[in-house]
Amino acid sequence: MIPVLTTLGHDIYNLPTAIVSNTLDYGRFRIQDTTPYMKDTIAVWKELGFRFDAVATGLLANGDQADLLIDFCEEQSASGVKIFVDPIMADNGTLYNGMSDKTVAAFRRLMKVADYAVPNYTEAVLLTGREYHEEITREELRDIIDDLRGLGAGSAVITSLRIDRSDMVGGYDAATGKYFTIPYDKIPVFFPGTGDIFLSCLMGFIMKGRNFPEATGIAMRLVREMVNRNRDNRDKFKGIMIEKCLDILFSEEQEGYPAAFF
Repeated sequence: MIPVLTTLGHDIYNLPTAIVSNTLDYGRFRIQDTTPYMKDTIAVWKELGFRFDAVATGLLANGDQADLLIDFCEEQSASGVKIFVDPIMADNGTLYNGMSDKTVAAFRRLMKVADYAVPNYTEAVLLTGREYHEEITREELRDIIDDLRGLGAGSAVITSLRIDRSDMVGGYDAATGKYFTIPYDKIPVFFPGTGDIFLSCLMGFIMKGRNFPEATGIAMRLVREMVNRNRDNRDKFKGIMIEKCLDILFSEEQEGYPAAFF
């Protein structure tokens, strides 16, 4: 997220929730919890009077971090700061290695501070207590989004959807009260970290003034271009070689996939 957002012209402060030895996809990993460091860092930022335009949350190491971030985000939100919450915990119908029901409960609490909630489909059904299905309807998408909003989220976008035999992203824009879907052509490879790239592109373009569906379509196109550029990498568990893809972000006149509203 840092190289993407800095390339888009944003100044970044980074607050690690954990130090991770490698991506979880390898099956073995070491996670160092940084909760005490987080508490100390937030205290220092307050002493220095730091102000932010937006906050994005990602991986949580424990439930205490969720409560810490809820307090921090509520304070920031009171002064107009936009809060983006990505509940990183699951995909393809199952929780990631090292995640549990406690992780789901922590992210469910965090939804109440989200101006923008950005789960994939698996994470969305876990948060809302629904069953996972390989394909859903637009009506079911609307119900899931409404449940996310019932948890406190404002706008929401759900990735990795399958609707009407097509791969889609679906969302709700609180600014207009409209639901939308955006189809895409799926590239049959898997990279960890594409959700982080999607969130950083989405966040970066919203902060540049694009509306929510526009920023979603741009983020989708940029992620797809990066995946396509890296599709022949030998060790895909290492993720996208992001520094080799930053040139994709340079154009000021970015266009995205168009949204259909319903």
